[in-house]
Amino acid sequence: MNLPQIFVEQMKEILGPELPEYLESYEKPKFTGLRVNTSKISVEEFERISPFKTLRRVPWTPNGYYYTEEDAPTKHPYYYAGLYYIQEPSAMTPASVLPVEPGERVLDLCAAPGGKATELGAKLRHEGLLVANDASASRTKALLKNLEVFGLPNILVTSEMGDKLDRYFHEYFDKILIDAPCSGEGMFRKQAHMIPAWERQGPEVFSKMQREILDQAANLLKPGGTMLYSTCTFSKLENEGSMDYFLSNHPEFHLLDIPQSEGFAPGQPELVDSTFPLEKCVRLFPHKIDGEGHFLALLQKDGERTPNALESAGKPSKLPQELTDFLKDVSMPVDTTRIQIKDTKVFLMPEGLSGCKGLRFLRSGLYMGELLKKRFEPSQAFAMVLKKEEYASVIDLPATDERIIRYLKGETIEIEDGESTKDAGWQLVCVDGYPLGWGKLIRGTLRNKYFSGWRMNA
Repeated sequence: MNLPQIFVEQMKEILGPELPEYLESYEKPKFTGLRVNTSKISVEEFERISPFKTLRRVPWTPNGYYYTEEDAPTKHPYYYAGLYYIQEPSAMTPASVLPVEPGERVLDLCAAPGGKATELGAKLRHEGLLVANDASASRTKALLKNLEVFGLPNILVTSEMGDKLDRYFHEYFDKILIDAPCSGEGMFRKQAHMIPAWERQGPEVFSKMQREILDQAANLLKPGGTMLYSTCTFSKLENEGSMDYFLSNHPEFHLLDIPQSEGFAPGQPELVDSTFPLEKCVRLFPHKIDGEGHFLALLQKDGERTPNALESAGKPSKLPQELTDFLKDVSMPVDTTRIQIKDTKVFLMPEGLSGCKGLRFLRSGLYMGELLKKRFEPSQAFAMVLKKEEYASVIDLPATDERIIRYLKGETIEIEDGESTKDAGWQLVCVDGYPLGWGKLIRGTLRNKYFSGWRMNA
């Protein structure tokens, strides 16, 4: 690969005698990975049912695996069931390192397309709140889809700048992840097409953006809260430089140690003449690990973290009869005081979030479905939140059944006697016990209700 000479010189300053080994890594194979959705399936159960032959563990992420292209995991029904997310192995590190606990308020400030947000949401176990934000409104569509495929109900998907979020969420979040926009040097080995963009718009431009984002995030984190800053670049300006700037301007923050794994390299304060202990940061290099380049810094805001006070959900309101009738078949706990109906659409709001008027958002809470002419049509997102045992009428087919692929392509399929819990009406269609979507059974024929925008290509 023809790397810019100025980039090679910068890497020589960072790596010293290791530079030849780093340059040789460009000739080695690239690594692909998947991360198990532990809100749906345990790692042990995934290993038991996995059809993939070449899986091996990613050492720094307990639910991460390497795979090879022959496995083709994006073509398997388990991918559509949201049992895992395809993610470059080193990119798994930030969300793995941030210590999220169920019930917390968590912000992914630069969330699209959702690789890190899905893991943060899985850690919450359907409790608390995940705000997944991206300044690019067009990118939030893919972000929302990934969160819904993962079956995450307690979400708010926004498209705002940090200063606008501060008006609503000042010192609100227990945990914040900033996977900052960067010059992408750590992805050169995997995506050579990024090099011309780096030559046009390099670290100087991105470091200014990163420092503004960090300043905004500082106001959003509550005292005692924890923040993870990461990039996929090697630049000292964007990494140690941004951390030196931030700590110099925010004395209420300090760096925390990051759990170590083989191949992790420390940050290098000497690159920017910093007096802060930037060696607590972590650098990932492709010649030291089976993955690409990354930088991580874990920070804590001084002070005592206060418990989250939930807003009153209010008094139960009378729900439309068609919605009440549908929910009789749902055993998943549904707090009806948190149900909001907007026009014909029905939403289950997260705990502690009654509304978000004035914010630019794509989704607040779980979109349950729509009220149409005296009937309730459940949504694809609702199907993905449920467990098999939480709906009264289920069609559960093995992944080897050719009807599963036909269902995912949007086709009508035939159901034999005994394959459905009930002989008619709404059915939760599952693959090996994991929900895929809805269908409506009429005299042995399943009318396909799988969301058209998610269908498997022919």
